Amino acid sequence: MRIGELAAVAGVSTRAVRHYHRIGLLPEPARQPNGYREYGLRDAVELARVRRLTELGLSLDEVRDVLADDAGKDLAEILTELDADLARQEETIRRRRARLRDLLAQADADGGLPPEAPVSPALAALFADFDRAAAHLPGPEPASLALDRRLLALLDTSAPASGDRLGRLAEAFTADPGTTRRAYALYRRLDDLADAAPDDPRVEGTARELLALLPTDLAVGDGPGNGPDNGFLDAVYADFSPAQAAVLRRVISLLKERTP
Repeated sequence: MRIGELAAVAGVSTRAVRHYHRIGLLPEPARQPNGYREYGLRDAVELARVRRLTELGLSLDEVRDVLADDAGKDLAEILTELDADLARQEETIRRRRARLRDLLAQADADGGLPPEAPVSPALAALFADFDRAAAHLPGPEPASLALDRRLLALLDTSAPASGDRLGRLAEAFTADPGTTRRAYALYRRLDDLADAAPDDPRVEGTARELLALLPTDLAVGDGPGNGPDNGFLDAVYADFSPAQAAVLRRVISLLKERTP
């Protein structure tokens, strides 16, 4: 058989056969005087087995190990490992599909997804409440709220340990529509501090108003910036004006004071 005939018998491409020769997976027969390689039945059987093994999901390195083991012991071990890996992938896919179903249901209920999506259901509900508040209040969305939304979405992803705290915060806001409206008004006051000095007398009052909106059991935990390295918080403060950053620092200080 010529290479094209061999490939057709095994159901692979001639390019694949040449690749298997190049990496030493399939022995390459000597060329005949006419310059062509001649393949026999044994080559076709070996190539067909390579195809079957790769279709099971084995890598070419694993296929090489199997072909080198006439007793088939390596194949049994590799198939066991492959089965376990496929089970893990199957579970991962199941979780992803469940998450996608939740997102589609959320999009259907809220008329779309927030710009920060995908986020946790609790945070998505909070963002939807803010969007509804914005639709019934004059003026554009406060710039500090837009920035805070991005920060909350970041924490939702990068700080799994903060998930419970973010969930409680979101639920506290969504449980009472009045809380969302008060928060919206507070973000407007934060915007008013955009050009103020850090020692502006409004800083303390704004910080205490913000603290009053937070759940009483909310404490400063082990999220980003709470350790000895405050690089994360420094990056957060840098995105706010000096007076707005002073409000955030004061809120964190007050949270620490009320933490048992």
